[in-house]
This record gives sequence, structure tokens and C-alpha cells, in this order.
Amino acid sequence: MRSKPLILTALLLASFAVNLDTTIVNVALPTLVRELRATTTQLQWVVDAYNLVFAALLLTAGSLSDRLGRKGMLIGGLAVFGLASLAGAVTTTPSALIAARAVMGLGAAMTFPATLSTIAHVFTERRERALSIGLWGASAGVAIAVGPIVGGLLLEHFSWTSIFVLMAPVAAVAAVLVAVSVPKSKDPAAPRVDVPGFALSTAAMAALVFTIIEAPDVDWSSPRTVAGFVAAAVLFALFIWWERRVETPMLDVRIFGNMRFTAASGSVTVAFFTLFGFIFLMTMYFQFIQSFSPFSTGMHLLPVAISVAVSSVVGTRLAVWAGTKLVVTIGLFATTAFYVWVAAVITAHTGYDVIAAQMVLYGIGLGLTSAPATESIMGAISIHKAGVGSAVNDATRLLGGTLGVAVIGSVYASLYSTRLDAGLPPGLPAPLSAVAHQSVGAAIAVSDQLSATGLTHVGAIVHQAAVDAFLHGISVGCLVAGSVALVGALAAMLFLPAQPPSTGALEDALEEMPAQERASRTIAEVRNDV
Repeated sequence: MRSKPLILTALLLASFAVNLDTTIVNVALPTLVRELRATTTQLQWVVDAYNLVFAALLLTAGSLSDRLGRKGMLIGGLAVFGLASLAGAVTTTPSALIAARAVMGLGAAMTFPATLSTIAHVFTERRERALSIGLWGASAGVAIAVGPIVGGLLLEHFSWTSIFVLMAPVAAVAAVLVAVSVPKSKDPAAPRVDVPGFALSTAAMAALVFTIIEAPDVDWSSPRTVAGFVAAAVLFALFIWWERRVETPMLDVRIFGNMRFTAASGSVTVAFFTLFGFIFLMTMYFQFIQSFSPFSTGMHLLPVAISVAVSSVVGTRLAVWAGTKLVVTIGLFATTAFYVWVAAVITAHTGYDVIAAQMVLYGIGLGLTSAPATESIMGAISIHKAGVGSAVNDATRLLGGTLGVAVIGSVYASLYSTRLDAGLPPGLPAPLSAVAHQSVGAAIAVSDQLSATGLTHVGAIVHQAAVDAFLHGISVGCLVAGSVALVGALAAMLFLPAQPPSTGALEDALEEMPAQERASRTIAEVRNDV
């Protein structure tokens, strides 16, 4: 009999590694400019190549793990992830690093859905499963929040390559733990591989995520962006059409008729929209306005990491007792309150005690939303289909996070540029004005350059204009994020069921089926139909 705590430890470590990598690289971007001479576009793709491949292959990898075996997929994914990370550490050009990051995304897609689906297979009693998913959610949230801490600490003592070297032994340890502790599991029916479904889902996700990533740079209303969204919509429509007609679909799209699955997926999307928006805004605020180092920035984000960890575990247990609807709705209202509070009081001199209190509120909101909603998703599907169900959950996380950075980043950038125009001193040379418009960090560098050449007064005006423009952009960006959270809270209140259907209701559904179909299905497998 394998030790369940050891199984859970292995799965949490694998999940932690994959999620840590989503934010740990960000703090190294300025260093890559200096040492690899990376352009702004190349920096963007160092981050986005990982997320794009990760998101595009999630559904395929999750479905394959059900069919071929979750343990093998976990070990293989961790191996790909670790080896690609080592390859990234020895690259000498931005293009090679981007390629390594893309392969890391492949490893992450193989690994992440299998962690959650294995939890659903091993921990079948609801209270036990809720606690395990709460810890899984805590590990994911903490990893994303502490990524800047770990990355900043490494950069203070080692080169940028240490960020990639670190991930290899973490992945290796996780793979060994999985190999010795995790039981084998897969869908006993072992249906035939749905190749068209795999191809359509991969193309649809890739088109959607790529369009979202590129939209802030090429404009949301540009023909290229519109064409990208249209292409993604057509591909998703074809995928749904195919999955409804094929005998052994990779994803039974009827599951989306179950609000316990669909409304919970929407809540997870909103939660990660706000999470990545939060990290985008607050890391800039700490580094450019408060002048913290990358490591100090990460340390100042600790209140979020701690409160997410605690509330994820508490939230899933509360959901069992008080109902998922109540807990998730409270979490999203707390997230809304956080963003409104920040928008109302943020200045260049806001005390850290206020900021820490705000981050605790946000962490509680995220933990009460994400982990209970994930438990709802996994409880709505058969354990035999847990891989693809986990992949849907993970895809909503990535889509929400990508949208959060793209939408909030676009709102911030537009407002920053407009407000900066009004504040810059007349007669500022066009090249310096153009640099200042790139980012608040660039504008502050221009201010320092002017002051260093004796133009102290002009430099001070540029500095103040940049800070005012940044604070204006971040305030409105917070209101946008808060509005999204509010809509999510209202949707959860209206559509998310409080508890899973009772066993009696499931048995009634079985009784109403034709005898032949009833003989081939279990209560767990018709849960999504009730």
C-alpha cells in the first residue's frame, strides 16, 4: 500500500515546479537585455513561448494521460521540462532560449494536468479530495507568487542561467518521487485516440492564446487581431462539432452543460485573470515607484503567497461544509474589494502596512475562489476522464492569466501614454520623449539621464510626469480587474451549484437510462448529466 502523503508530496512538487516557472523568468528580463542583447519582442517571447505551447497542448496531453497512463505522462513531462530547462541555461542567443522555453512548455503541458487527475484518482472521498486539491491549489498559487522571490535571490548571487539550472534538479526530484510512490492509473476503457480532436483543440488553443498575446502590440481592433479571434472561434466550433459526432471523443463536450463544471471553470478563469494582472501591476509598482530590487519586490509579495496558501486549504474544506457557491462568491467579492481599495488609495508614498493588508485580502480572495472551484470541476467528472477534466481546469487558468496581462497591460499602457503626453515638459527632444513612452522604467531612466547632465529641473518634471502617468494607469487597471472580479462573483452567485448532486439524484438518472446504457455506466460517470 503506497503512502498517500508521499504520493501527494510528489504531485505537489511537480505542480510547484511547473507553476514556479511561469513567473521566475520575469525578473531576469533586464539581465537578458544586457547579456544576450535581447530585443523587447524577444523578451516577450522568452515569457510567452512557454505559455503558448503549455496552453496549446494542455487538452491533448490531459486526454493522452487518461488513455496512456498518468504516471508515465508525469515522469515523461518532468524529464522534458528538466532537460529543456538545462538546455535554456547553456543558450547564448535569444532565439535559442525562446526555443528551449517552448520545449519547457511541452513538458509543463505533459506534467500539470496529470498532477491534478492523479489526485482525483487517488483521493476519492470528497473531504480527502477537497483537502488534497486545496493543497494542490496552494502549491500552484504560492509558486506563482514566490517566483519573483526565488528569481531575485538567484540574480543577486549568480548569473541569469541559474534560474534555468535550478529547475532541472527540482524536476528530477519530483520525477523520482513520482516513480517510487505514485500508482499507475488510466481510463480502463482505453478508447481509440481521437487524432482530429487533438489537432483541432491544439490549433484552437494556439490561435486563441497567440492572438491574446499579440493583441496589445498590434492593437485589439486591428485586422490581424480580429482575424485571429475569428480563426480561434471557427476552430473551436469545428472541435465541438467533431467531438459531438465522434464515437470516442477526447472531450465529451456535454460536460459543459453541468454548471458545477462550467461555472467553476469560469470562476477559475476570473481568478487567474486577476492574479496575473495583480503580479503585472504590483511588480512594476514596487520596482519603479518604490525602487525595490527584484529580490525585495518578491519578498514584499510574501503576504499574498502566505494568504493564498492558507485560504486555499481552508476554502476547499469550507466548500464541503458551507457549499462551493458561497465560498467562491465570497472569494470573488474579496478580490473585487481589493482592487477597488488599491485604486482608491494608491500613491507613490502608500505605506507598506496598507499594501500588505491589501495583499492579504487579495490572497484570501484568490484562495477562496481557485481551490474550491477546482474541487468542483474535478468532482463533476468521472475519475476515468480526470486527465482531460484537469486539462480544462488548467487551460482556464492559463487563458485567464494570459488575458489578465494582455487586457490590463493594454489598459495601463494606453492610459500611461496619454497621461504622460500631458505631463512632459515642452521642448523635450523627440528621442527622449519616445524612450519615456516605452515604460515607466524607461521614463525614470530618462529623468536620471537629464539630471546627470545638469538639467535637474527638467529631469524632475519628467520623473513626476512618469509617476503620475503610471499611477493613473494602474488605478484604472485595478478598476478593470475589479470589474471582471465583480462579474465573476455575480455569475458564481447565479450559476454555481452549492453542492454536488446527491447520490440519490444520480441513481435516479441511472434508472431513467435504457438498460443497455445503464449497464455500461457508473454513478460517477453520469454525474455530469445531472
